[in-house]
Amino acid sequence: MKKWLSVGLALVLIALTGCGVPAPKSSTDAKPASSSVPAPASSADKEITVAANGGKIEKAIRDVIAPKFKEKTGIKVNFVSALSGEILSKVDLQKNAPQFDVAVYVPLDVQRAVEKGLVEPLDETTVPNMKLTDPRFVAVEQMGVPAFGLVIAPAYNTKTFQKNGFAPIASWNDLIRPDYKGKTAYSDIANDWSFATLYNLAFANGGSLDNMEPGLNKAKELARYSDTFYKNSTQMMPALQQGEADVTVMGSYAIAELVESGVPLKMVIPKEGAPLQAFNATVVKNAPHKADAMQLINYLISEESQKLISDGGFYPTVKGMKISSKFEDSIGIKEDTDKVYRPDIKKLSEIRAVWMDRWTKEVSPELGKSVKK
Repeated sequence: MKKWLSVGLALVLIALTGCGVPAPKSSTDAKPASSSVPAPASSADKEITVAANGGKIEKAIRDVIAPKFKEKTGIKVNFVSALSGEILSKVDLQKNAPQFDVAVYVPLDVQRAVEKGLVEPLDETTVPNMKLTDPRFVAVEQMGVPAFGLVIAPAYNTKTFQKNGFAPIASWNDLIRPDYKGKTAYSDIANDWSFATLYNLAFANGGSLDNMEPGLNKAKELARYSDTFYKNSTQMMPALQQGEADVTVMGSYAIAELVESGVPLKMVIPKEGAPLQAFNATVVKNAPHKADAMQLINYLISEESQKLISDGGFYPTVKGMKISSKFEDSIGIKEDTDKVYRPDIKKLSEIRAVWMDRWTKEVSPELGKSVKK
């Protein structure tokens, strides 16, 4: 009888095991050896790499956007900091084996990236939030999304101007005055800020993108009242913080950052107008994680994300959304009186090299000539 009970128990155990119920283990069972087959990738294992400017953009993406995006999708965002032109060069060098998924460029570099075939096309089927964007900020249609809005404009130290009785800046031509010779902080022509100064000086003096000569002539005067042209914002901002300069032309986000640090700057939209634009986020051609990159692109231009970006000092690029109220006094734009415009990025891209060369040869040699008088 015992023999038949043992056989019956064995048959029950076999049946249970076949149905997926594990047989009881002995306390002396050894742990199974680890499998050599990797587990399927989950969203928690996914990572993408974003290349963008440092400073405020890095802080916005790394400290604010990336954690929120990971919380929503499980995708980790790695960040590489570099200037827009440097990012373009790296993407071009890596085009046969891309290492970045998303590249954030100034508008002129978006145009160059498109011309070099370094950008994946986008549309509302892959990036639904594109329907929300304000078209004034778009650099190149269907090739990127405007994520960090700004205007390039003059700013001046209100305390110094009031103390010395200087008239406020109201025109691009007001950048050129003996009142503040040697106390200016303008960037080199390789920076978008000075290129914008050049073509706006042309507009203010009867020129156009087809006739930049009036702007170049005014830029020579600008140089004569300046000690130097700064290479980048990292050099310019300390000059304004330490009182070495009282007048500048900068991106609005940088002006806001200086105001937050205690510098009494006032941004001005000159009567001739100022260019409204944005750092545009693109998906790199043949990006290693293209679908995940498009998810991030879509999140960047969501209303939630744009509010977070606005809190960092950028104009939101979603239609109808206003900049954070804390920046209204420093970089706010009055819609009824302040003239802003969308620059012709394609035309500017076509003419930039020629006028950069002429600036280097004709404007830079004039530096400081009127300061010494």
